[in-house]
Amino acid sequence: MHQPLKPLVGIPCDVNRIGLNKFHAVGEKYINAVATGADVLPLLIPAFSDGEDMHVEDQSLIIDQILERIDGLFLTGSPSNIQPHHYGNESSMTPDSHDPQRDDLNLHLIREAINRKIPILAVCRGMQELNVALGGTLYQKVHEQDGMMNHRENPELDRAGQYSKAHEVTLLDGSYLAQITGKSTIEVNSLHGQGVRTLGNGLIAEALAPDGLIEAVKLENGNHFVLAVQWHPEWQFQDDEISTALFRAFGDAIRQQ
Repeated sequence: MHQPLKPLVGIPCDVNRIGLNKFHAVGEKYINAVATGADVLPLLIPAFSDGEDMHVEDQSLIIDQILERIDGLFLTGSPSNIQPHHYGNESSMTPDSHDPQRDDLNLHLIREAINRKIPILAVCRGMQELNVALGGTLYQKVHEQDGMMNHRENPELDRAGQYSKAHEVTLLDGSYLAQITGKSTIEVNSLHGQGVRTLGNGLIAEALAPDGLIEAVKLENGNHFVLAVQWHPEWQFQDDEISTALFRAFGDAIRQQ
């Protein structure tokens, strides 16, 4: 007997240079968390935008065909930062840390996925992409803002140390995260240099760091699952009840469409 097909969740790729060539890739921990935690089938989406070896004649057609096939969208973290011209007129403070092909695809992909009411879960850079796609702005260097914490990982620690719990987050009263976790505060890891300055259209804050930085957002439309967190719940998600609840909720929202 054939098993029922699992929902298909698209995961857009980063574009990374390895040696002389560029490769489209997604971190394994993200793939595992989506496949196992949400119980879906991940599909890696190349960053369909003009690059060194890629020319895209009709990106809107590609996006349309992608969204016709997927049941959910997962936006990953990344070492790269969104180019600031997408949300203002500032010059870049991190000019060597950009991924213009990912920017170009994802900002369009997010807006069209929301129009189609496709469930979205986003983490770290993905949360920043969601915010910028909807007209929000970012701090390019959170740690240089008066009164803000240093939310970056300690580069002297090993991988497990960098992903260990770093600070408390307050889940706002009535927030979706508070509902699915039954918590008012949680401990999270922290590996980001940029963060939300002003919220995008239709987004509401779900959680705050001790310095007031927005750590999670949700689309205000309660009938459409669009949720994003600034931390990394994919890291060993199976050992953390909050992360487990988050990926389970994403999978359930997809299956309830």
